[in-house]
Amino acid sequence: MERMRFWIRRLWSRRIGKAAVVLLLILLGGLLLYRVAYPRFFEAYTGVVNAELTYDSSVRLTEAEFEALAEELTREARLRRAEAVTADVQDPFTRELRIKILMSTPSFRPEREYRHIEYFREAGIRQYEGPKTCLRCHETITVRTPEGTLKRVNTMEDVLESVHFKFQRTAPGFTTYGYDGREVNAEESRPIPVGKIDRACGIPGSFSWTGWAALIRTRPHGSDQVVLRSEGCGQCHIGGGYHPATEKMMPIGDVPEEVKQGIDCLICHSQTYDMNYRYVIQDEHGLRWNQDRTMRAAMTVGLPTSKNCLYCHQHNMGGDLFAHNVAAQNLGYKNPRILHGGAKRANPFSPESDVHAAAGIQCTDCHRPVGHKIPRGTKGTDLVANDLPGVEVACENCHTTAPHTQGEYRVILNGHVARLACETCHIKALEPTNVVLRDWVHPTWDEEEGMYVPTDVYRTGEAGKGFTYLWFNGYGTFLANALGTNPVNPDGYNPLMEQLVRLDPDQLREALMPVLEELGKRYEDLDPETYVQEVANTLSALPPEMVEKRRQVIEEKLRPLMKRGQSKIYPFKLFNAMMYEDMSNQGPFGAMILPFDYPTYYETGDPQAAVKAAIQHPIVRRMYQLPFKAYMMDEFMAYFGVEEWKDVYPLQDGELVNVEPHWMRQMATLMVNHGIQREGWGCQDCHRPNGILDFAALGYPPERVRDLENLPELERLQALRQGD
Repeated sequence: MERMRFWIRRLWSRRIGKAAVVLLLILLGGLLLYRVAYPRFFEAYTGVVNAELTYDSSVRLTEAEFEALAEELTREARLRRAEAVTADVQDPFTRELRIKILMSTPSFRPEREYRHIEYFREAGIRQYEGPKTCLRCHETITVRTPEGTLKRVNTMEDVLESVHFKFQRTAPGFTTYGYDGREVNAEESRPIPVGKIDRACGIPGSFSWTGWAALIRTRPHGSDQVVLRSEGCGQCHIGGGYHPATEKMMPIGDVPEEVKQGIDCLICHSQTYDMNYRYVIQDEHGLRWNQDRTMRAAMTVGLPTSKNCLYCHQHNMGGDLFAHNVAAQNLGYKNPRILHGGAKRANPFSPESDVHAAAGIQCTDCHRPVGHKIPRGTKGTDLVANDLPGVEVACENCHTTAPHTQGEYRVILNGHVARLACETCHIKALEPTNVVLRDWVHPTWDEEEGMYVPTDVYRTGEAGKGFTYLWFNGYGTFLANALGTNPVNPDGYNPLMEQLVRLDPDQLREALMPVLEELGKRYEDLDPETYVQEVANTLSALPPEMVEKRRQVIEEKLRPLMKRGQSKIYPFKLFNAMMYEDMSNQGPFGAMILPFDYPTYYETGDPQAAVKAAIQHPIVRRMYQLPFKAYMMDEFMAYFGVEEWKDVYPLQDGELVNVEPHWMRQMATLMVNHGIQREGWGCQDCHRPNGILDFAALGYPPERVRDLENLPELERLQALRQGD
């Protein structure tokens, strides 16, 4: 101690020593502010809450309970294998006998059905406590990069930096371009967080901050009791806290330890994860999503399979009403999750609907992970972030650019590859629940569910109606419009002024009228004809000078992007929504969409009240204030096609100010890549008048349209087939 005091006095006696001590104190003070004061300021500023998370499903087992569960899981796995081996046996009695024989055959039972049973047994693990348990062994992992090199990474940091946790990306790597012609978050730009976390969307009617976790009071048909239902973006997120990964959006700050320990490792890694544990719970701090933290789920961990991916992604791809959506059949032991009628993309990945799933191919066979980073591919139209933007995920990775290897027409078919994407022929329909037009402004009472829901005025999976065909070079606009051009007639193709903004009113009238007649009974001021015309011509919501500005922006900013690279014809799911918009922030391609508060909307059917409630969320208020405006909103709206973010808060004295209901100014075009059929369209499905491909809309000159619709080669091929 005396020696220490001596060195302190000696250090303090020198000027450089005093400076070092002062600097050290400043650093310690700064660290204290960062660790203690900043998190409290952050929570107050954004309105988010962080607290220690507990889960009732995390229960410690006795030795006897552990061994009984281990035996049960092993037997279940063997039974599944035996059933798979005997699947072709037609006679039930014979099959049952063979299964019984296999189950009692020593060589049929592998040493370890689930490896972690033995790991847990040896390590003495009798309770699963989330990432804390996983990191006992997996603090770091070795990953193979796309370049083929191996590297060691910190597991928790790898997860925290993944899109599945962050819901956004600040770095370059988007295939999306703003209407100002700039690549989103390009190297030379000022990066901002962009992705599902801050992208209001007309399909869920909200974004993740205002729609994270909610309990809805419903009154189902035939019941006089209130039933609480779970709703929100958090049901498809690996974070278990009270809000999305808000800390990862800010330029400084770290994810709190309690949030890290709330990560749901098992939803991706357990082979027996029970989606019935996924429901909203409320505690003293707020609302959050529950998880399956049972030892049953923990003892069956392994690499993710398609089943794990589809717990969440089938909601997007097949939809909640898709017959083979496992999650939709396990809605929750408490507060069951709400089923959504209309499907977002409606192209399911399942053995019943996709040739690759039927062949046993797993999601990760194509989307090959690098640790916890998963590639989405190098093409995209929407603002979904991508962990590995330079990694290709494409049919050609397996099938090459000459995929047709059999049949007398294989050379002709391979000749189409230069102009047509594989999906164009091999996706022949989407699910009939595919939602094309969703009206959030005129909700409908759902008698069965006992709540108000947005009105899907048009659902169809038919080609040319539920999805269309566009030229695509791999890039998209800020509001999910495919970019590309006809190589034969580059300047004669303009979907943002033609087929995405002008629909056939006669077809719409026929399709929409039954729904509009029902809506008219609740909304007396709704005129069906006006309604149809507004949907058919979405540019009618823009003043003439704004339409002209739109033309100019397309030619000056977007046309050069449309001509980039190689364009092919791809199928795209169509979507539009009527929502409330902040008209103070309108540009040629639309205005800022405002979110809905789910409980208010579903329970009261009052969409304006739901908007008022949602935009009072602290982080929405911050969007209209200077720090957040300068940090993100000005840049965000520049991509949106609005020159400057107007910070006029749209709620004054309890009333909405300069807020109007409108359809988006163009149909969104979402890529569809699953639901692949072995047999594609036939030649005459496209090459005939009124075929599935509208060659005129695709920008072909009139004379070329006549040729493509009346190919003499088809007559000769048909004659050859008939032996003439």
